[in-house]
Amino acid sequence: MTVWDVPEDRLEAKLPDKKPRLNEAQALAEANRCLYCFDAPCIKACPTGIDIPTFIRKIATGNLAGSARVILDSNILGLSCARVCPTEVLCEGDCVYNELDSPPILIGKLQRIATEDAYDRGLQFFERGAPTGKRIAIIGGGPAGLACAHELARCGHESVIFEARDMPGGLNSTGVAPYKLQLPDAIREVNYILEIGGIELRTGVSVGTDISFEELEDQFDAVFVGVGLGPDTALDLPGRGLSGIVGAVEWIEQMKTRKGFALGDVDRVVVLGGGNTAIDVVREACGLGVTAVTMVYRRDEAAMSGYEHEWNHAKKEGARAEWFAQPVGYAGEHGRVTGVRCVRTRAAGGRHLQVVPDSEFVIPADRVVLAVGQSKLETLLSDVAGLTFAHGRLVADTANGQCSNPKYFAGGDVMNGAKEVVNAAAEGKVAARGIDAWLQGGA
Repeated sequence: MTVWDVPEDRLEAKLPDKKPRLNEAQALAEANRCLYCFDAPCIKACPTGIDIPTFIRKIATGNLAGSARVILDSNILGLSCARVCPTEVLCEGDCVYNELDSPPILIGKLQRIATEDAYDRGLQFFERGAPTGKRIAIIGGGPAGLACAHELARCGHESVIFEARDMPGGLNSTGVAPYKLQLPDAIREVNYILEIGGIELRTGVSVGTDISFEELEDQFDAVFVGVGLGPDTALDLPGRGLSGIVGAVEWIEQMKTRKGFALGDVDRVVVLGGGNTAIDVVREACGLGVTAVTMVYRRDEAAMSGYEHEWNHAKKEGARAEWFAQPVGYAGEHGRVTGVRCVRTRAAGGRHLQVVPDSEFVIPADRVVLAVGQSKLETLLSDVAGLTFAHGRLVADTANGQCSNPKYFAGGDVMNGAKEVVNAAAEGKVAARGIDAWLQGGA
């Protein structure tokens, strides 16, 4: 039973799991393929440094509990990362089998069966350290904040997580594509992390509004900032006020968390952008049975930032793309969007593009989803003295997470710009150790 209500009537529940869990026989066969490389390039490719050969060997010997402990000791968000990590370009991408023209070990699926087995059996491997009397404020209840809080608890420190939303988990709960991870599993992981004790979670509390930074500094010995990114970036184009135009993160959140949310009479979805979030939305729309799903990107397929393997899946699921197409406005009738007005572009040397004259065309759409990025939250932290920003990101020492104001530490998207859940988990843990060392006078 979860602490937070998870609506059953969620649109995301209609989407199937794209990477279903292995059974024990399948896991045993796959684990026995592993060569247990002495130099283990898969470990180096994992931001949290999980000892992958060791956890796989334990699966091969039937020790699922031991395997889960190895995973979670390095990455307490190992349950969600098993499902949301782009293993194709991380651990599996560096598997030596790729050099042997053989399929890589299914590391993500092996991690999933081990961690889910531990959860199913109620195995808790970690205990809170001896209390130190130190208290740390954590801003943001997403992967970075949760990983930081758990590691601080193992060090014996107390922490209070301030989460502006009514539900914890960050993008694991509200923003991850539901064919990878759905809300109940994200909340399940949050509850598991909190079981260690010494962590207080306050939802619906916005730092800077409900409690000031000055109050945090007075009441706590250190502050960890893991707020992620802000709202979807809008495109200031003619027709932007038409209904049916929505940000990608907002749309995914509604689909994952809002009871009774439905697509309605939508046959044509156009997604603007070429990153991973854009591809997530494309695959979600295809999975929900939308007749025509089109991704619009101003460059070609080779230049898009989204993962190639994800786009290949999208194409197989029925998606199409308009390459070298730049939106210039929206078409509409009776206050609703009916299409996206675009012009053709062409390469003009380096990263430069030119607009092709007299090339405007319209892509019909019942729903337009903007996946062109999220705003930075630099303004939220503007009242804190001594913090440094670069390109909208909070600057922190990657070795210990400490900011230019020494009482502040950071991790996750607010620092790295927008990386994976596993990066946030790694940075949260690094920052916790940095906080522990600083509190002991070692930093």
